[in-house]
Amino acid sequence: MRSADYAAGMAKKLVIKVTAGADAPERCSQAFTVAAVAVASGVEVSLWLTGESAWFALPGRAAEFELPHAAPLPDLIDSILAGGRLTLCTQCAARRDITEQDVIKGVRIAGAQVFVQETLADDTQALVY
Repeated sequence: MRSADYAAGMAKKLVIKVTAGADAPERCSQAFTVAAVAVASGVEVSLWLTGESAWFALPGRAAEFELPHAAPLPDLIDSILAGGRLTLCTQCAARRDITEQDVIKGVRIAGAQVFVQETLADDTQALVY
């Protein structure tokens, strides 16, 4: 089955919230992997960085993340940014003193209102890791 055929039967948009970072590496990696695979499958993806995953919005931080037998986090982030959207939670950024000037190019900072709008849109599936 081709990716386009597979994507045709799925939700048109996938919103993924990742709450884990280096503190729970398998859960963190799963979220980024699912997001990157969905982008590659032609699904519109919005990945939200919350909690400890907020640190991965900063340049170089993803390169510090290691998990055996997992795709490198910087590669996954590049894939997501190339075809999807990457958002850092406003409150999570503020608690870590992260500003728009600090984040990787292409990462936006937005709050709960935007998250709710995205998750309630038609043909949208939401996942939380």
